[in-house]
Amino acid sequence: MNTESRFMSQEYDAFPKNLNNSSYIYLYNMKNVLHSPTLDSVLMVEKLIKMHSQEFGKYQLWKRLPKKMMYQTFQAVLSYLEESGKILIDKEGCVMWTYDPEHIKRLISEGLIVR
Repeated sequence: MNTESRFMSQEYDAFPKNLNNSSYIYLYNMKNVLHSPTLDSVLMVEKLIKMHSQEFGKYQLWKRLPKKMMYQTFQAVLSYLEESGKILIDKEGCVMWTYDPEHIKRLISEGLIVR
């Protein structure tokens, strides 16, 4: 038995024989759900949200992207922007740009203490 076939048989034996096919597909798909966004993708979404803040929901913004992007990737970018405090998404799904570094610099120069 060569090395490749030995590896394949060990890999196959690692899965239980009575594994439910639907759960296997679900677990397999869970690993490959999100696509990692590139920096260009994040910047493109940021620019679009800045231009159309409070005008559209997530799906409408996704449709207006200048380049095509998978919706799952778009959602990953939105999650990142929301966690970093750059956007807010309200109950209706409307996306609002909240990050304003110039205003923050002005507040710091006026004596605001940032921790």
